[in-house]
Amino acid sequence: MTRAPAIAELLAAGAAQLARSDSPRLDAELLLCHLLDRPRSHLFAWPERSVPAAIAEQFRELLTRRAAGEPVAQLTGEREFWSLSLRVSADTLIPRPETELLVELALAEIRTGGGQSALDLGTGCGAIALALASECPHLAVTASDASDAALRVAADNAARHGLQLRLLCGDWYAAVPGERFALIVSNPPYIAAGDPDLDADALAYEPRAALIAADAGLADIATISRGAAEHLLPGGLLLVEHGWKQAAAVRELFTAAGLIAVRSTTDLAGRERATQGRSQSRSQGRSQGRSQSRSQGRNQGHSQATP
Repeated sequence: MTRAPAIAELLAAGAAQLARSDSPRLDAELLLCHLLDRPRSHLFAWPERSVPAAIAEQFRELLTRRAAGEPVAQLTGEREFWSLSLRVSADTLIPRPETELLVELALAEIRTGGGQSALDLGTGCGAIALALASECPHLAVTASDASDAALRVAADNAARHGLQLRLLCGDWYAAVPGERFALIVSNPPYIAAGDPDLDADALAYEPRAALIAADAGLADIATISRGAAEHLLPGGLLLVEHGWKQAAAVRELFTAAGLIAVRSTTDLAGRERATQGRSQSRSQGRSQGRSQSRSQGRNQGHSQATP
């Protein structure tokens, strides 16, 4: 008869097997907690408790997959983001800590009177939209994605946390024709097709359509920036995550799209990972129109006076 191993024994063996991971002990703990359906505190409180042989075998199978590079979140189907436990799947990106910068910037805008409506483009599992909804119950949050499968995951996450989202299927702004929002936020695909980072274990198990964009990774950001003026309320804000080497190019795209007050924000590592730009207010639009009219008048007068 197979002996039932203790929690401490399994974790020690698991951490040793995952020695190449950045966090071998934590990975082992999360996998065992998933199988036991217990919090990590259970492992610390009962290290000597026996684990049923069947669960121990499942644990060893998950360790083998993790050692091969499969992310813990894909193995457990769960990832925490903004203190929310979210379900993820092969159809969604795994939310990452750096994306919380977008949430911080969005909340700063909302809390300084930045309107009552927000659109999360390419929501995936719903991480950004749900973080905003959890912090701002008054906010009307719309979340769109081109993937029906991803939207089903987002709907499940909204239901498990009792949060309200309007979920729409469509490619970028095609999901919200004619609608305007005070805030538009997006973590779109921004990795170039030939980028060597795509071979890293962390990305190898994620949907390519949610990672890769044409034109050196900028095609989807260009689409989002071009359509922003038609979907932002006057004075509304567009916030986009991008690669840390893309900030200057993204600022150019925002400016070319007519957005103003364009600037990038650094993450905790000091890298520019998010860029924002604002649509013109009505008064700014009228002022610009008058300025252009005066300029055209001067140019016309000069032209007539020149032989």
